[in-house]
Amino acid sequence: MNNFSYWNPTRIHFGKGAIAELRNRVPESAHVFLIYGGGSIKSNGVYEQVVSALRPRAITEFGGIEPNPKYETCMKAVETGKFAGVDFLLAVGGGSVLDATKFISAAMRYSGQDPWEILAASAPVTSALPLGCVMTLPATGSEMNSFAVISREGTRDKRHFSSDWVRPLFSILDPETTFSLSSRQTANGIVDAWVHVCEQYLTYPADARLQDRQAEAILLTLLELGPKVLKRPTDYEIRAQLMWCATQALNELIACGVPQDWSTHMIGHELTALYGIDHGQSLAVALPGVLHFQREKKRKKLSQYAERIWGLSGRGKTAEEAIGLTEDFFKSLGVNTRLSDYGIPASVCEEIGKRFSSRGVHLGEHRDLGGSEVAEILKSRL
Repeated sequence: MNNFSYWNPTRIHFGKGAIAELRNRVPESAHVFLIYGGGSIKSNGVYEQVVSALRPRAITEFGGIEPNPKYETCMKAVETGKFAGVDFLLAVGGGSVLDATKFISAAMRYSGQDPWEILAASAPVTSALPLGCVMTLPATGSEMNSFAVISREGTRDKRHFSSDWVRPLFSILDPETTFSLSSRQTANGIVDAWVHVCEQYLTYPADARLQDRQAEAILLTLLELGPKVLKRPTDYEIRAQLMWCATQALNELIACGVPQDWSTHMIGHELTALYGIDHGQSLAVALPGVLHFQREKKRKKLSQYAERIWGLSGRGKTAEEAIGLTEDFFKSLGVNTRLSDYGIPASVCEEIGKRFSSRGVHLGEHRDLGGSEVAEILKSRL
């Protein structure tokens, strides 16, 4: 097992009625900046629960955060928040809303020229406004980590940053808030959580036996309950299990002491930035291609994955079979896995490859995937 340092101060409040805990977690003197997405929280009862729990605190609202949050929208929120004099940020929504809130909290305190530098140039975050969240769409794990991903419409870029300054002080997870999610949103969330686990698990052996089995437990739970939740979307116990799986998939616990490979996410970000497909959809396209392209270097872990997740053993091509079964699982959730399924042209392969080459980026646990390799991976997904 590799050396590691792990610290996660986010307090989780999980279960029915947990939104009421806001009255104990948000300072009474706070001027709250309430940030949300397209407004579904006003039709499913979440908004009223939040506002009721926050009374009598001052509240300034900002709605309209996109499913792939845009830098331009975030900067409008920064202006609104500064003008209002807010001092505590509360994200209410899915991972995109929380990612945007994380960036807004850092941008409001950024002393450099342009907050985009945080994303494009890894400018250090040295301060941020405190924030919490009410999570309504389990997928990204953003509720218990230091990461955020933001898109810039003007340059068609999708970039990420990480800072302990933007870890939520608390996150509220009430599975009942997920009952109204569409099957598409639910399926995308399952795929996202699955890929988060794979990118920390499907690399090469590091003799991290506990972390491997923790990762496998998440995958087996997603595999068992993913199809069931699409048939029983208001089953509290299923929703609760999946919500906690999504959090555990990227709260950095299963990453302790193991190599990681985030190439699927980096490729997926480019597909979303250029063609606007859902984040989960982009991952369902990219993951099988990455695993197949790297199958020899990943063979030991792929064989373990084949045996422990898919029950395959004693055959010559278990790794390849496991990759195929993974793709079949995504399709069983209604998430397509080919570029052609989304009307994306073959020219995207070279286009994305050149974007990576121009940045000098090399992906994967061995840093051996450059632009030309990414192009080949994408060609296999046409």
